[in-house]
Amino acid sequence: MSTMRVEFINPFVGAALNVFKTMIATELQRGQIYLHRREQAHSGLSGVIGLSGRAIGTVAIVVDNPTAIAITSRFLQMEIDGVNEDVVDCMGEVVNMVAGNAKAQLEEYDLSISLPSIIRGEDHLIEFPSDVTPICVPFTGEVGNVLLQVGFVVKD
Repeated sequence: MSTMRVEFINPFVGAALNVFKTMIATELQRGQIYLHRREQAHSGLSGVIGLSGRAIGTVAIVVDNPTAIAITSRFLQMEIDGVNEDVVDCMGEVVNMVAGNAKAQLEEYDLSISLPSIIRGEDHLIEFPSDVTPICVPFTGEVGNVLLQVGFVVKD
């Protein structure tokens, strides 16, 4: 198993900070980075996007339901009162923007990004390539807690 290198993580961290500041009008503060545990289950919503090209892997943004609602309310500039299709679509768009922003900084890897998928519910798992240990970057902000997970391997 290989661990992600910082030069791969920093574009995603910067992209998350930028997207939340410009599109959701909120500042995020980064917490302590840690390694993903395979059995780490999540509740709420996870926006997941695949990477392919000279690197293969997954990027996910994980939030609980209240955070997803707060993000969507700010993004759409209207009050949202529960998890609905707008919230699901918004979380897909957020992970898409973060991945797209980071992709621009990783041009040398000729990355393509898949359409986002949303995983909802209690105790769901996000799968990453078996030969990489993903990095988890927690953030906090006015909207709540946001977890960025990045795991990919570079093909030679």
